Amino acid sequence: MSVDPLLPQRRARYAGKHPRRFDEKYKEHDAARYAEEASKIVLGGKTLAGTHRSVCVAEILAILDPRPGQVVLDATLGYGGHAREILARIIPGGCLWGIDADPVEIKRTVARLTALGYGEEVFKARCMNFAGVSRLAAEAGQGFDLILADLGVSSMQLDDPARGFTFKHEGPLDLRLNPGRGQSAAALLQSLSEKDFEQILIAHADEPQAKGIAKAVFKCRQPILTTTALCAAVRRALPRPSTDAAEEENTRSVRRTFQALRIAVNDEFQVLEQFLRHLPFCLKPGGKAAILTFHSGEDNRVMQALEAGCVSGVYAAISREPIRAGAQERHDNPRSRSAVVRWAQRSL
Repeated sequence: MSVDPLLPQRRARYAGKHPRRFDEKYKEHDAARYAEEASKIVLGGKTLAGTHRSVCVAEILAILDPRPGQVVLDATLGYGGHAREILARIIPGGCLWGIDADPVEIKRTVARLTALGYGEEVFKARCMNFAGVSRLAAEAGQGFDLILADLGVSSMQLDDPARGFTFKHEGPLDLRLNPGRGQSAAALLQSLSEKDFEQILIAHADEPQAKGIAKAVFKCRQPILTTTALCAAVRRALPRPSTDAAEEENTRSVRRTFQALRIAVNDEFQVLEQFLRHLPFCLKPGGKAAILTFHSGEDNRVMQALEAGCVSGVYAAISREPIRAGAQERHDNPRSRSAVVRWAQRSL
């Protein structure tokens, strides 16, 4: 029997008192309708399912100081939290270009920002990788007054098991930012040797248990196709925890394994290095860029590129010390704890 889509639909049933699976959290997915419950979740330091809490917004706005009439690039649009705040400050006369490699989330973000009244005359979106920023700068005219790049993976991707980014719930071992391009993490694992995988764990995550993890993964008789299967294989390589601290360290090894695979699947370091090479030439003279990183592999590359640009004279000034989220934000949003902001200003 067909279901009339115009009629109210019964919510999904779930076991227990509270929904646990991502798709069962109907109140979080409809925060406007369940505002009181949604507020409790946010105040508890958690992120609503299917949403994202932008990090270091106040710090980034202070650095970039967006003003009416400016042309701005948000090179990692994500949920659009930074973009929304910048758009409010560059009108009238300004324009924000927003790009993201994720074709699933960019459509939703464009719909949200359009609903807030930001039409194409002030907000232009493109589904593309930020390695191609130089082409976009040419399309925008004389380049950008301001550029922002938030290198973190969005909560929408991390929390949805169907995207294969989380080890907490079973899903396909995918990890692609663009599910329509390249090979999944499961396919990549099948193409690697044990030694190759060990090197990926070291190079992309500084994993101290890399050798044992690689050996355990490649001892599996069946291909590892799901997130939970990979998590179980990694944990088999780790010492049995006898304390909460030891258990937390094992969880960090699992998290670093997923991080290393994600970086490899999306070729994130090569993409970042290409973006950093093009960055100064996409800024107008005197223009500013702010880059938000979440682990040392990203931050070291950003810091080295900015310092090299300062030495060569292409940048007039750069941040000399890392800028971090304030104490209140770190308390309210645990995902902000590892965030580092760095900035650079193009020479005149």
